[in-house]
Amino acid sequence: MKYKCWFQCINPECAKTYDIFEIVYRCHDCGELLEVVHDVDRLRRVSPESWKKLFDKRVRSTQWPYGSGVWNRKEVVLPSLSDERIVSMYEGNSNLFWAERFGRQIGLEDLWVKQCGNSHTGSFKDLGMTVLVSVVNEMCAKGIKIPAVACASTGDTSAALAAYCAAAGIPAVVLLPRNKVSLAQLVQPIANGALVLSLDTDFDGCMAMVQKITERENIYLANSMNSLRIEGQKTVGMEIVQQFDWAVPDTIVIPGGNLGNVSALGKGLLLMEQLGMIAKRPRIVVAQAARANPLYLSYLNGFKDFHPVQAQKTLASAIQIGNPVSFKKAVRMLKEFNGIVEQATEEELADAAALADRTGMFNCPHTGVALAALLRLRQRKVIGSHERVVVISTAHGLKFTEFKAGYHQKTLADVRSRYANAPVELPNDLDAVRRALFERIERMQADDKVLPAIEA
Repeated sequence: MKYKCWFQCINPECAKTYDIFEIVYRCHDCGELLEVVHDVDRLRRVSPESWKKLFDKRVRSTQWPYGSGVWNRKEVVLPSLSDERIVSMYEGNSNLFWAERFGRQIGLEDLWVKQCGNSHTGSFKDLGMTVLVSVVNEMCAKGIKIPAVACASTGDTSAALAAYCAAAGIPAVVLLPRNKVSLAQLVQPIANGALVLSLDTDFDGCMAMVQKITERENIYLANSMNSLRIEGQKTVGMEIVQQFDWAVPDTIVIPGGNLGNVSALGKGLLLMEQLGMIAKRPRIVVAQAARANPLYLSYLNGFKDFHPVQAQKTLASAIQIGNPVSFKKAVRMLKEFNGIVEQATEEELADAAALADRTGMFNCPHTGVALAALLRLRQRKVIGSHERVVVISTAHGLKFTEFKAGYHQKTLADVRSRYANAPVELPNDLDAVRRALFERIERMQADDKVLPAIEA
């Protein structure tokens, strides 16, 4: 059965459509963003149980390209793409970590962390980039001249773009805000051969610049305002449900910056509902850093208006965004999923990440934002103790070792580091070692009984 999809304007009064292989990011008629729309009626000709059986059969398969967590669902992602043009590193299939000990500490019986950072470039951005770069690869094969693919980034998008373009042999251009990304994030696109432009501005300035660059010469835009990215990223929610044997969790908490990720999460879940694969919706919580919180401020007034903010420096650098391009899409999804928006201060996000690390995780600061938001909502009993909760971890903690080291060295600004665990320097003396060892064991046992105190 042949399935179809196309670009369509998100403005319901316009709804203009475009071919999926056309170079277009906004509607030519009304200027709104686009989304990929599928022929749901045709997809419904397959029963929900048949879809589940097919997707289960493909998990980690060696049959190209279905072993990928994205292309496992090719029919509902991008069915018109040729298999031989797909650029994949078998992204997705990231593990659900049962955070049993951390959940017990904060009074949650069923807490899970979706480790999206366990991917090729160390972040969830791989999910969307495999789709976007694959489409560019197909367009190039069709004879469309695309000199390069470009993105503005605070780190993870640039890493994913550079890696997938390198695999496809397509030039990549990355615009980064100077001195505002971690060394690990800067090294990734450099190592993969991208042209890295370090601009004296913030992410919003880089985003404005890349939009101007991609207006001409067919330089292709790779940021999440390009709805191809959303198609890959929407599989995270679908994968979570599949990992729970097709049961839907009660609440999903996700960090929010440019807001393409929450838009994608909701989009995948809604499609599953349309196909009869799920019968209920989770509540979605978007967590923002208090220093870059335009969605949170809009949420406080019921989304009646939106005002961009000047994002301030935050440890959660990837979501240091004051003017998110996917705001309207995110609000639409939050209204569909009984959504909540919460924020976290610098100290809250750092402490939450460190506290969860003590139970076996190794969290990036953005996951710290999500965990801190969860702690706030637990303290106010907005999230009940019996709920099944999933926190989406967007990147691997190893990309943020400066953040980790700074926390435990107590050098982070505006952070007291209440859970710091600095090395103990001792002489090479048995009595001194034994004394320090047993003192630390007693302290660790005492610390385990202390619940985190996150001020609401």
